[in-house]
Amino acid sequence: MDEAVRIALAGGCIVYPTTTQPALGCIPEPAALDRLFALKKRSAEMPVSIGVADLSQAATLVELSDDLPAFLESFPEGSLTVILPAREPLDARLGGEKIAIRVVAHPLAKALLRRTGPLTATSANISGAPPSKTCEAAAASLAETGEKVGIVAGLTTSGPPSTLIAWHSVCVPLECACIEVLREGMIPSEEVLTWWKNQTSNNGETLDM
Repeated sequence: MDEAVRIALAGGCIVYPTTTQPALGCIPEPAALDRLFALKKRSAEMPVSIGVADLSQAATLVELSDDLPAFLESFPEGSLTVILPAREPLDARLGGEKIAIRVVAHPLAKALLRRTGPLTATSANISGAPPSKTCEAAAASLAETGEKVGIVAGLTTSGPPSTLIAWHSVCVPLECACIEVLREGMIPSEEVLTWWKNQTSNNGETLDM
């Protein structure tokens, strides 16, 4: 892991394991994002998510509503990615004023992010290509571009990605206190929306923002 940490902190890209698919990480800075988007051959119009070790790391980047911890604790850790309002606008390739945050669950990913700070958590593959099943395969495929890619080797489930949700604090109008499932993944949309319906029913029409 030491070499991967060095590469990441120097602005390079690394592959690391998650509880779903291998992730491609870089620090959330423009030069590093240039490398990542070139490596993935990804359009700058398609923002990538950020992985964090815990909500305290997330709080350095985004605004956390009071109801978010209970929501995340109701589902397996790492199974959800939530779009939240940025504390300060970030690079547009990270979403600008709305940032997708995933609290990782894989122990190696947590250990990595505690050393590097938040890293991108996009899938470790060329855009449009199927995701690799292992970190080693993902790193080898990306390295074919000629760019040096670091690796934190570890097992992944190679299952569906995390479920992507727009939190109520970024939905319009804000007064609706609603959430939106943008991509179904590990957690079915129905389970997410049922939790939300029950929560709003128990707490009244409008939640504390």
